[in-house]
Amino acid sequence: MIPALILLLAAVAYRIAAGLLIHSGTALWVSNFAPMAAIALCGAVYFPARFKFSVPLGALFISDLVLNYIYGAPLLQAQMAGHYIALVLIGLLGVALQNRASLKTLLPASLFGSVIFYLVVNSFSWLSEPGYMKDFAGFIQAQTVGLSQYSSTPTWMFFRNSVLSDLFFTVLFVACMNFGRQTSRARAGAALPRVA
Repeated sequence: MIPALILLLAAVAYRIAAGLLIHSGTALWVSNFAPMAAIALCGAVYFPARFKFSVPLGALFISDLVLNYIYGAPLLQAQMAGHYIALVLIGLLGVALQNRASLKTLLPASLFGSVIFYLVVNSFSWLSEPGYMKDFAGFIQAQTVGLSQYSSTPTWMFFRNSVLSDLFFTVLFVACMNFGRQTSRARAGAALPRVA
């Protein structure tokens, strides 16, 4: 439980710090470079059942509330639902891979998770945001450049950053899990009584 709580707090702190940097205009390059999808994927693979979805969704919810408050936006918005749906789908992908967890399976799953997140979130924005025309041209706009009033960062750059961050944080998550397991085995081996 302690590692899950630490991960939740670290993800919330990271997302809030990145959101503040982006909002100030000093670090637009970190737009959508976040650990959330990697936590959803790897958490579903490695965490006990009660934490598989609660940690990533809890981290997203807490950081959404804080960032919306800071930005002066409504605390709960309809567009937020797309993020939660995408993380649940990525988590389900992780559940499907939990018995075959390795970098060989999780890196392609991470790429697929990036595509899921990108398509779900941008499609949901296209459906719910009145600034988009509800036709094929509006859909393409949502998937490529977005709406200029929200950001100077086009949506394709969000996707690029999402792919890079998902791969980076997935490798980091798996490395930490493997290190933790090796450390636990070493401690267990050292605790065994020696037979003369």
